[in-house]
Amino acid sequence: MASLPDYVASARPVPQDQRAAWYKTTAQTYAGIMLWFAFWQSIPAGDGSPGGVLGAGIGPALIGIVLAGLACHFLFYLVPALLGMQTGLPLYVVGTSTYGVQGGLYMPGFLMGVLQFGWLAFNCYFVSEMLCRAFAIGMADATDVAVPGAIHGAIAAVWAVSAAFVGLKGIQYVARVASFLPLICLILLIAMFFATAGGLGADATQKVIDASKAAAAAPAEDAEADEKADDDTAVAEELPAPEPEAEKAEKKEPLGGVAVILLLVAAITGFFATAGAAGTDIASNNRNAGDVQLGGLTGIALATILSCGLAVLVIAGAYGKDMVSAANQGEMNPVALIGDVLGEGNVKWITILLAVSSFPPACFSAFIAANSFRTTLPKVNPFISVGIGTAVSIVLAVTGVIADVLGFFGFIAATFGPVCGAMAADYLLAGRKWPGPRAGLNVAGWVSWVAGAVVGLADALHIPGLEGNVPCPPLAALVVGFVLYFLLAKAGMEGRKLEMPSMGDTAESA
Repeated sequence: MASLPDYVASARPVPQDQRAAWYKTTAQTYAGIMLWFAFWQSIPAGDGSPGGVLGAGIGPALIGIVLAGLACHFLFYLVPALLGMQTGLPLYVVGTSTYGVQGGLYMPGFLMGVLQFGWLAFNCYFVSEMLCRAFAIGMADATDVAVPGAIHGAIAAVWAVSAAFVGLKGIQYVARVASFLPLICLILLIAMFFATAGGLGADATQKVIDASKAAAAAPAEDAEADEKADDDTAVAEELPAPEPEAEKAEKKEPLGGVAVILLLVAAITGFFATAGAAGTDIASNNRNAGDVQLGGLTGIALATILSCGLAVLVIAGAYGKDMVSAANQGEMNPVALIGDVLGEGNVKWITILLAVSSFPPACFSAFIAANSFRTTLPKVNPFISVGIGTAVSIVLAVTGVIADVLGFFGFIAATFGPVCGAMAADYLLAGRKWPGPRAGLNVAGWVSWVAGAVVGLADALHIPGLEGNVPCPPLAALVVGFVLYFLLAKAGMEGRKLEMPSMGDTAESA
């Protein structure tokens, strides 16, 4: 015990008498994330190919969404959550088995906590923008929001402080906030679905493809017209012109069925990866393995299938029923089509409700950050550490810096695939239980993480030989992390186990 660092030695499990049922904790908390409009609104557009994820029809899109929801539950969430339930401990202590007591302090410990303040800033920035737009305050003109600005910054600051306060209070308070607010997004999607369902005919997806092709070609044609006007005053003799962008847009083909499925699994699991690893913290408040399973199947898998599935059906139905206005032709974001589908007079109030529904994900980020700092910095008052992090979030939101680094989140998400994979291998090798902390840096964990991260980030880092050749990067990264950890552990490259002080009564094994 003497060799354990303070953040491990001082860890105490959540007592059994303080744990609650899945529908009071896990399901509500995760539903608040997977029903969040900022998640599902971008799903139908896919990678920007004609028709988005509807390029191969409605069937492949729905299959991809179902597989992605199940992958989030079974591959990214389940093992971290079972470990949290069994031990009652947070990720940053449980992770010391996979990464060692020295390595675990940084990965997935402190890094996960720091990352959450980026998500909090992201949430605050765009919620503030939506509220400014809804109330027509701080606006430069009728279509633009002047941000950053004093009003936008004030809203962001109040939002961040409120979310941090709820997150510090604990999972029960986060779950209470998430009990009803996420239903706003679900009710909106259901209302839009019933309004557009009549358009889900045989030609619906072809109409989506045609509209997106026309929208992609139109700006290129306008740009060519402007360029031609400038060229009329130039010297006539020029090099042969490249192929017009409008023709390129017309020639771009919709995705095939397999490509759509892989794209959806990659997009959804990439968004979820960090939240999956955080299942350790959330499920540490569960009573048994049944709570872990039911909480994930409803709050993660079912919520994902409902939100993303309805979003895709709304787009198909809106185009199939010819409800999309000329100004919105080619638009694949259901939120942007609220006026066309439900009437322009309802846009303001729905926008306000959507902004309010973003509060649970903000609280979730603050809760995970609070747990991280409580365990990795046990001697620092969490109100101070979380307060500093919240102040940084406010600065990022108020200055607008966070709007320029949104790619950062996709970058980090790919790196958490190997974390979940390595934890799963460690769990299975130990007989489906937590083996306890390991000394120093666990080589098996760190090598598997680096290799998995390289695979997951191959396209972003332009790695020769891998770029463009890694299907479904978050899932590929998880598989690499799992396989490498398993092989390296079998080769004797795990660290020495350390004795953990008695933690009292813990939950059943699973």
